Amino acid sequence: MHQAQFWESLENQKVHCHLCRFHCVIAEGRRGRCGVRENQSGTLYSLVYGRSISEQVDPIEKKPLFHFYPGSRSLSIATVGCNFRCLHCQNADISQWPHERGNIPGSPLEPVQIVKDAAERNCVSIAYTYTEPTIYFEYAYDTAVLAREAGVRNVFVTNGYTTPEPLAKIAPYLDGANVDLKGFSDSFYREVTGASLDGVLECLRDYRRLGIWIEVTTLVIPGLNDSDADLNGIAEFIAGELGVHVPWHVSAFYPTYKMLDRPPTRVENLLKARAAGRRAGLQYIYLGNVPGTDGEDTLCPGCGAVVIHRRGFRLQALNVQGGQCAECGHEVAGVGLG
Repeated sequence: MHQAQFWESLENQKVHCHLCRFHCVIAEGRRGRCGVRENQSGTLYSLVYGRSISEQVDPIEKKPLFHFYPGSRSLSIATVGCNFRCLHCQNADISQWPHERGNIPGSPLEPVQIVKDAAERNCVSIAYTYTEPTIYFEYAYDTAVLAREAGVRNVFVTNGYTTPEPLAKIAPYLDGANVDLKGFSDSFYREVTGASLDGVLECLRDYRRLGIWIEVTTLVIPGLNDSDADLNGIAEFIAGELGVHVPWHVSAFYPTYKMLDRPPTRVENLLKARAAGRRAGLQYIYLGNVPGTDGEDTLCPGCGAVVIHRRGFRLQALNVQGGQCAECGHEVAGVGLG
């Protein structure tokens, strides 16, 4: 076990965790909402430090991060646990493990070994992903510090519910993030994830304020978050508060976990989302989980030329020089582009 950060002692050996926006008050012998932070005799511990449930190399496009060192490899790691209860979670077997099975599995994998593995496998970055990096913050932070010293970048794939203090602490070592913005109504967030919309919006604002490169993903679920109000609201929030240069990934839903009664997303609804993004002025909008469309290519905001051509998660062509379109010289937003 590893003593946790961002908590305070209360009366009767209770503790108040400040790591995420649920702000759990945890009685002695109990765990927080994430299932992996436990109060033992009035001290909060992380149960997953150094206990990896997954380690594999992915293309950075799989995160998805399309404007962060395109075509590079990222060493992806995760522990079990999550502070959300998403009914459509694609990784529920590991994210909900502590809630559904109780024990904490994982193989020993220390931060120094993760960084070594990333270097040996020619990975430009380490991605803290698959579950929720916030809930294994201490593990991710120590790894990120060592990675930066070794010249390896760090990215989060996150539900966007970290409180300002831990996000500010890791910000000097965090190079990018893909943040889920799952819908644009508080009722949707509470019913489908158990969280609040305002908490996610505030976290996204924190990422912007701290200068971390962000891309936003919305999984479009038929009948739940695909209304004009939802899609226009998300697009206008990104454009107005994060910036028109922030990429928006709109992805197709497929029935999974506790949401098997919903049909898959029609391509027409993704096109509707893309139209909403274009009306809001977003420069980079991508269609995910629908192979065979043109929705994976990056277009130059200046001349409309294809500057990054992708097929699936694979880079096919990169027509960017020094961060600019090779055709017209217009800047292409991102990190590590050309």
